[in-house]
Amino acid sequence: MIGIKKNKTIFEILATFLKLGCSSFGGPVAHLGYFRNEFVARRKWLSESAFADMVALCQFLPGPASSQVGFCIGIHRGGIAGGLAAWLGFTAPSAVLMIAFAYGVTLYSSIMTGNLLRGFKILALAVVAQAVLGMARSLCPDRTRITLALIAAGIVLVIPTSWTQVAIILLGGIAGYGLFYRENIPSEKKQTHTDTGKPGTRGAVFLALFFLLLLLLPSLSSINPNRTLQVVDSFYRVGALVFGGGHVVLPLIQTEVVTPGWITEDAFIAGYGAAQAVPGPLFTFSAYLGAAMNSTPNGWRGGLIALAAIFLPALLLVLGVYPFWESLRAKTSIQAALKGTNAVVVGILLAALYHPVWTQAVHDFRDLLIAVAAFCLLQFWKVSVVFVLIGCALVSYF
Repeated sequence: MIGIKKNKTIFEILATFLKLGCSSFGGPVAHLGYFRNEFVARRKWLSESAFADMVALCQFLPGPASSQVGFCIGIHRGGIAGGLAAWLGFTAPSAVLMIAFAYGVTLYSSIMTGNLLRGFKILALAVVAQAVLGMARSLCPDRTRITLALIAAGIVLVIPTSWTQVAIILLGGIAGYGLFYRENIPSEKKQTHTDTGKPGTRGAVFLALFFLLLLLLPSLSSINPNRTLQVVDSFYRVGALVFGGGHVVLPLIQTEVVTPGWITEDAFIAGYGAAQAVPGPLFTFSAYLGAAMNSTPNGWRGGLIALAAIFLPALLLVLGVYPFWESLRAKTSIQAALKGTNAVVVGILLAALYHPVWTQAVHDFRDLLIAVAAFCLLQFWKVSVVFVLIGCALVSYF
């Protein structure tokens, strides 16, 4: 009976998140709203404070925040198996759509490389511009953080490598600690609970596995020039080092797949534009990239490999840090460092807004007008990104 009850719980988690994966449009912030309505207000699976703790944890960690919150909810409800069921349900619909789009790009390249492709790229420009504006308002509210963001953007444009971006993120955390540590930063009420025993030990094992893969995969891929291993290394590194999630993945992953010639820049921007129109996490863009690569692994196998590799570090980090989060989140030093990290993340995304997004999308004044119209529809009239995508594609095509 216990096994039947557990299986029923896992199936319930899977079915609930599958429904959300098919209907959650609007990006990470909107996803969190859907989660709260479903699991706090409607199903009563967890309290407001427990949900807030999960959101705080996943905003602190690198990776796709909304997917990590869903994973936490699944763990809370059904253990690790429940977490995996939640991730699968929320991720599968958009991953399937993005792999299908990759096949469409490959089979109908003559259409997708023309005016229709321009529509996808223009949509990507409008969406990234909206993301930069929204993040700048909340994460760069003062001159100090605006300055950090602009410096970061300049460095990324001058030295456009993935390791440059990683170094900037780390330096941003150091700068944040130095600049903001002495401020009176509001913090959560400190917890007296100390994590010990089996949960803490298991968490340490997952953290060790996360760092072991992060350090070993580059060495293994350099020793053995196997494309599959190189793909796993690249996508794992992106998933492990992207702070801010969502649109921030764009500059890091662009240098990993476009620079070595695995995918063309046109196809990259087209896929990113299409990713805005599907529900679920934006990280399923990786499934499109893996499927659309110009050599093996590609197709549905390449899509699944890239998808698993980019999400694996995020899931390992949740499993590793969650047992220790209550005491860690109250530290003023962590909060100060995050202020600097968040500011430079805005700068990295600002650089990506110019290149490759702007340089690939805007070729004449007509493209600029379409992009401005798309941005206004998204930002001020709150039109669904699906309808904006259709409009951009039609106007560009005809």
